[in-house]
Amino acid sequence: MPTTNIMKIKTKRNNLYLRVAKGHFATSYTHSNYYIDVAAQKSRYSEAKAVAQELVSAYNYSTTIVDTIICLDGMEVVGTCLAAELTKNSFANINAHQTIYVVTPETNGTQMFFRDNIAPMIKGKHVLVLAVSVASGATAQAAVDTVRYYGGEVVGIASIFATAKECAGHEVNSVFNPNDLDGYFSVPSHECPLCKEKKKLDALINSHGFSKL
Repeated sequence: MPTTNIMKIKTKRNNLYLRVAKGHFATSYTHSNYYIDVAAQKSRYSEAKAVAQELVSAYNYSTTIVDTIICLDGMEVVGTCLAAELTKNSFANINAHQTIYVVTPETNGTQMFFRDNIAPMIKGKHVLVLAVSVASGATAQAAVDTVRYYGGEVVGIASIFATAKECAGHEVNSVFNPNDLDGYFSVPSHECPLCKEKKKLDALINSHGFSKL
């Protein structure tokens, strides 16, 4: 099965790789010819730190204030590393020496929400949304809407992989993008060229991983 043939694409930074498999994959919203495996980046400290160090470069010498990082799709380890990078003494940013909250929304179906004891970490705060990927943008958009509902101000969206450069009116900063993958596509199922060629799905995929079919 293609899902077992994970390829590792190296980058210039140590401990930072893009692991992918080629095939025919489906998410809740789209079909794609690549499965991007981010399990190690989300759970292995050295790789999570490398992701954070790459993402933080977008905010270096920036006047962007970050009070809270909202972690989607199990990105808490990366979020903690990113908070550490943003608050380093050597970091030329207004966030240096400051404390940053790292929180995760709960979900009820498709609705995101925060408990009463977490809501104050959102209200009146400058919030960075951190996701595994931003493709259709549906999850990131939901997070932005949730932050606004709780009285917070979204100051940016960051992810490991993104096909979109903008989402919900905010720039998306990512470590990897489609330029790193030859022939990559992610499209609605009715537009999928592999479906039109009658090629069967290899797996269902989401931020947790894949399930072979």
